[in-house]
Amino acid sequence: MLEISKLSEKYKESSAMRTIDLLKIFLRSLFIESSFNFSHMQNIGFAYALIPLVKRLGGGRKRTARILERHVQLFNSHPYMTGAIIGSVVKLEEECPGGDCPEAVTLKKSIMSPYAAIGDPFFWGALRPLSLIVGVIIAVKGFIVAPIVSIVIYNAIHLWVRIKGFIEGYRNGRGAIEFLKTMNLPDMSRKIRWASLFLLALLTVTLMIILPFPGVKSFGFWGSILVLVAILLFSWLMEKGLSPFVLLYGSTVVIMVAVIII
Repeated sequence: MLEISKLSEKYKESSAMRTIDLLKIFLRSLFIESSFNFSHMQNIGFAYALIPLVKRLGGGRKRTARILERHVQLFNSHPYMTGAIIGSVVKLEEECPGGDCPEAVTLKKSIMSPYAAIGDPFFWGALRPLSLIVGVIIAVKGFIVAPIVSIVIYNAIHLWVRIKGFIEGYRNGRGAIEFLKTMNLPDMSRKIRWASLFLLALLTVTLMIILPFPGVKSFGFWGSILVLVAILLFSWLMEKGLSPFVLLYGSTVVIMVAVIII
């Protein structure tokens, strides 16, 4: 929030926006999916976030209607990534004379799909599983704060992305494009998935050692380590393009042969 305040001070001579206006817009952007609908997706939430902007810009009902009308068109992106898009749109709309700003609409439409394609794997496919796995590991250790830790990890990162994106988007009007490049979320997603996989495999091994189920203790320490190595190896092979079915049936055959020999 302090960064938003500093940003507003930087532009106070050339911009009609104030700190409180930017803060209101950002807070409203958190509710972008509150009126999600199947025809235009997040359009109502997007227009709702811009209400402090149109109030500040003034220009009468006609200008207000033009701005809101073009932003109630179809819009759909990852909700956590929309801060950067809204920040850019606010800056472009602010600098457009007479209330006509096709550039803001073009930018919004051109980057909403890439943001969704990158945001979904990062937040849903990487960050959320990691935070949950960490919580489970802490819960296995007997700490009651495990759910809180998971929530804090997940929300701290996603709120940082939202705030940082909004600030970068507002800096020059096209900051949302640069923000997408600098975040490098696909690479971060890959690293987080590997971290999640390692922690999950470690959790599996730990449970195999400590849980008093029949047959589990027979694995022993080194048997559990072997399972851990196998999980990581199979994941690496699948990432290299090897079919999961080949790994499944191949490992089944190997285990059956090993049982017969032993």
